[in-house]
Amino acid sequence: MADNMKGLKRTCYCGEVCNIGSEVVVGGFVEKIRDKGSLIFIVLRDRTGVVQLTFDETTAPEIFEKASTCKSEYVLMAKGIVKQRESVNDKLKTGQVEIAVTDLRILAKAQTPPFEITNETKVNEELRLKYRYLDLRRAPLQQNIIKRHQIAKVTREYFYENDFLEIETPMMMKSTPEGARDYLIPSRVHKGKFYALPQSPQIYKQLLMISGYDRYIQLARCFRDEDLRADRQPEFTQVDLEMSFVDAEDIQNCVEGYVQRLFKEVLNVEIPLPLPKLTFADAMNRYGSDKPDTRFGFEIQDITETVKDIDFVVFKDAIANGGSVRAINVKNGASTYTRKEIDKLIDHAKGIGAKGLAYIRWADEANCSFKKFLGEGDLERICSAVDAENGDLVLICADKNKTVLSVLGALRLITAKRLDIIPEDAYNFLWITEMPFFEYDEDNDSWVAAHHPFTMPMDECIQYLDTDPSKVKAKAWDLVLNGTELSSGSMRITDFELQQKMFEALGMSEEEIQAKFGFLVDAYRYGAPPHGGMGIGLDRIAMIMCKCDSLRDVTAFPKVQNASELMSECPSTVDKESLDILGIGLLDEE
Repeated sequence: MADNMKGLKRTCYCGEVCNIGSEVVVGGFVEKIRDKGSLIFIVLRDRTGVVQLTFDETTAPEIFEKASTCKSEYVLMAKGIVKQRESVNDKLKTGQVEIAVTDLRILAKAQTPPFEITNETKVNEELRLKYRYLDLRRAPLQQNIIKRHQIAKVTREYFYENDFLEIETPMMMKSTPEGARDYLIPSRVHKGKFYALPQSPQIYKQLLMISGYDRYIQLARCFRDEDLRADRQPEFTQVDLEMSFVDAEDIQNCVEGYVQRLFKEVLNVEIPLPLPKLTFADAMNRYGSDKPDTRFGFEIQDITETVKDIDFVVFKDAIANGGSVRAINVKNGASTYTRKEIDKLIDHAKGIGAKGLAYIRWADEANCSFKKFLGEGDLERICSAVDAENGDLVLICADKNKTVLSVLGALRLITAKRLDIIPEDAYNFLWITEMPFFEYDEDNDSWVAAHHPFTMPMDECIQYLDTDPSKVKAKAWDLVLNGTELSSGSMRITDFELQQKMFEALGMSEEEIQAKFGFLVDAYRYGAPPHGGMGIGLDRIAMIMCKCDSLRDVTAFPKVQNASELMSECPSTVDKESLDILGIGLLDEE
């Protein structure tokens, strides 16, 4: 039978034991035991770290006997005197001290865990996720979860100090189109009708602006039924904010202050302000991405003019069809990228849409994949255009601009990672501005909205809504950090007639408008202040600040690729009676 805690109250955490000669009471899990016969050492662990418990010839016999029965992951409370360790461990925060135990309670025994709970582990992730409650005992994950808490704490404090009100919005709402599939909740009372879990609190926070709450903040839980990847979970937390009587610059300045405060308090890192800005067009042309990683160079160069007279059909066809020829100079890449390695890059380029990839590998002498098509001085002119020199690798793509930019943008990241030149301790924030309002859907030969339908177009672009969608830019922006999109924001349409015009431009009928957004459209008839806002991914910020590769490492109970949770085995089936109450029947699988 386990001991109880009667008479013992924890006085400090394991990782905080320090005052030699003081009497302390600690509690935690057994991490390690060393039984040397007349001397027993137990390393006790809690969320703050570990401390060593000692039992020797001065220990009461019944306490010593109890210590000898302890095993890994037993839950203990121990009382004792803090003393200097004979064998100091400088790698531990408590490596100078240990506790000579005078009272020991075994509060819970434990089976041998399915894997050893250590800081470094080679156990496959699937097993660790199945026993997530054990995996969460490991110090690296605990530190991540604690840092995430600190991020949330600083977030609330900053926005509270800047006069924001934290207001909760509904978790069960009307299903509205927001770019991803909704998670639906059937109604028992209203059979055949469904609530949706919020993809974001977008509509509600706009209604709060109409209601006069001019500064809103919420650490909002959001849900999107979409395919998972390393930086995407089906449920996530958003630092959701909205402001009235402001313009885009006011919102961005407020968020810049938040970013600076957050990184200073949590990481003690100074983020210089103002944050740099790039237009969407410049970001695509220079980096091939609307979320560029600017911690390294390898920028895309347009060499169309330089190569236009070269008699190389790949270049000529691309230019004749309205495309371009562009290149990146992988500095000092020639030694790493042998011909075999370059072939892998060519295969990757073809896999993401390129017809091929030309190159110049300058290792003492320039080896050019299209050398036989070059005239006198052509090679030198190309190398000069991209500032190439001995030791560099130049990668060249010729095609439609969209293909060229996306391919070279991807190769830019691959080669930088392969050369290991991306500084881990750099935090490069970037605003992406002047976002396109519409995106062209080649499959359906039509223009579709790039943002939610309440995004304000730039004033000078409104004239093109009906005539030339390609010229319409939005009062919208993204916040990017080290190649990861943290946030999207925009100013909102507040003019009722412009909102109607926008719905029509998106091909929505009056019936659709009323069915999906009627309550919001009606609200705007009663007066709305100018407003805008953002939704910042708290999970993604935590992932980057913790130097993790996946959101799973900063989420307590994450989902895996197929959106299931291995520990609880959800989603799961429910009984027929529960479905009948909801008026739901399941189709038989074929």
